[in-house]
Amino acid sequence: MDLSQIKMVVTDMDGTLLNSKHEVSPRFFEIFEELKKKNIAFVAASGRQYHSMVDKLDSIKNEILVIAENGALIKKQGKTLLTTPIGKTEVDRILDTVRPLPNVHPVLCCQNNAFVGGDSNEFLEMLQEYYSEFHIVDDQKEVDEEVLKIAIYHFENSEKHIYPNVKHLEGDLKVKVSGANWVDVSDMDAHKGYALKKVMDQYNVASNEIMVFGDYNNDLEMLELSDYSFAMANAHPNVLKTAKYTTSSNDDFGVERILEKLL
Repeated sequence: MDLSQIKMVVTDMDGTLLNSKHEVSPRFFEIFEELKKKNIAFVAASGRQYHSMVDKLDSIKNEILVIAENGALIKKQGKTLLTTPIGKTEVDRILDTVRPLPNVHPVLCCQNNAFVGGDSNEFLEMLQEYYSEFHIVDDQKEVDEEVLKIAIYHFENSEKHIYPNVKHLEGDLKVKVSGANWVDVSDMDAHKGYALKKVMDQYNVASNEIMVFGDYNNDLEMLELSDYSFAMANAHPNVLKTAKYTTSSNDDFGVERILEKLL
C-alpha cells in the first residue's frame, strides 16, 4: 500500500471518526496538525447537520472542508459551495409516507435549521446529540425553507422498521440506511459520492491521491471513489464488502491508526 501520493483524507463521523460516546479523540487533532504540515487536505463527510459537525471539530472548523447532510451541503469556512435540495412535492410525498408509521420520527434538514414534530420528548432529547439547531413545528409540511434531506429515526432498528416502507421511493429519490436507527431520503444527487466527486474535481485529486473512511451504507458511493478506501471493523457488511481495506473499530482509533501510517 503506497500512501506517498495521498493529497486528501476524507472521513465519515458517527461510527468512524467519532467513538461510541460521539467524541473525537485528542490524538486526531494532533494528527491533523501533521497532515496540515504535509499539505494533505482534510474533509469531514457526514449525514449530520453542518452545525453539529463543526461543533465536534470546532478548533479546526475553518481549516477543513465539510460535506454535511449526506452530501446535500458542502461548506468551507462557513461559505456554502453546494446545495442539492429536495423539491417541495417530494418533501410532502415523503412525509405522507412516513408520518403514519408507528414510532417513526422524521426530521426536515435545512441549511441552517432542522424542523421536527413535538410528539416525543424522548426523541427530542436524543436529537440534541445530532442537531445543534432545530425547531419544533406543528406541521412539517408548512416549513417553507429549502429542505436538503429528510432524516427518519426509529429507536429500535431503521433497516427493519423504516426502510421497507420507503424503499418504493428509490428511483425518484436517494434512500439510505445511514445508521442503526436512521434512514435518510434526499435528492438523487444528494449523496456523499456526488459531493466528494465535486470536491475532487475542484481540487484536482485523483482516486490514488485520496483516502476515505466509512462505516455505513451512506458511505458506499464515496468509498468507491478511492483506491484507498477503509471500512471500520464495526462497519455494515455492505461497507466491509465495498472498501478495499479494513481498519480497527471507531472505539479502537481505526482512523487514527491508518493516518499514523500515512504520516
